[in-house]
Amino acid sequence: MRSLLTRTLLHALSWLPLPVNHAIGYLLGLAFYLIPNKVKRISRINLALCLPDYNEQQREVLLRESLIEMGKSVTELGPLWLWKPEKLLQRIHHVDSEEGIQQALAHQKGLILLTPHLGCWELTSLFFANRHPLTCLYRPPKLENFEPFLNKARQRSGARLVPTNTAGVKTLYATLAEHNTVGILPDQDPGKGGGIQAPFFGVSANTIKLIPRLINKTGARVVMVYARRLPRGQGYHIHYLVPEDDIYSPDLTIACAAMNRAVESCIRDNINQYQWAYKRFKTQAEGQRSPYDT
Repeated sequence: MRSLLTRTLLHALSWLPLPVNHAIGYLLGLAFYLIPNKVKRISRINLALCLPDYNEQQREVLLRESLIEMGKSVTELGPLWLWKPEKLLQRIHHVDSEEGIQQALAHQKGLILLTPHLGCWELTSLFFANRHPLTCLYRPPKLENFEPFLNKARQRSGARLVPTNTAGVKTLYATLAEHNTVGILPDQDPGKGGGIQAPFFGVSANTIKLIPRLINKTGARVVMVYARRLPRGQGYHIHYLVPEDDIYSPDLTIACAAMNRAVESCIRDNINQYQWAYKRFKTQAEGQRSPYDT
């Protein structure tokens, strides 16, 4: 039933022009800010941890802005998952120079495309898969019977999805061995055993080990990518960032710290569009308490 209701709502949102869709998202996000809720609480904790140089008033303004952008990220899932790819791609009005992408592909060791939970992050795989072969790692949704719908939506421009299990990881290695591209979200908590502690905005964060292992095993190059949401439903801007060379270090601690710094660089350019409501620091080192357990 929940899956059916979700799909019905997404279809309704997909019928709206993007400016109207984002206006509704604005109101949804404003409600998240005005009404006490878990999303607001987690966002406030993360902002205090990551931005201690901001005063309380500055963080409160950012909290409001980020929750409004989060509201837009919810409502725009209708167009993202249900519009025809060509219609959606027409809403991309700016694309950064792809020199870093071309250099990475010319290296012929494969490309790892890292997309933080920033802006319209779902759009980046659809955009890239329309130009190049792309295999993306994903976590199956918790909502029962929703996975077929979700996979069809995300793969409709040519991307291939593989789940976060042993078979999926093997597919990533094989894809890079064929000198093709894989897409991974670098700022998720991989859980105990799946990561190592590395600084993220100066705070210890459980950071995925798979990415530096893929790099070291295959020699693949890395490029960051995110889609900035333009104001008033005008569309999107695709941004690329080439990370520092330390991301290629065989030392996992050094590589993971460099990867987190690259994510930070993307966020600082569009700080109000980051998904601050995610429990990024949930998994702490042994003996350390989660900041959300308060």
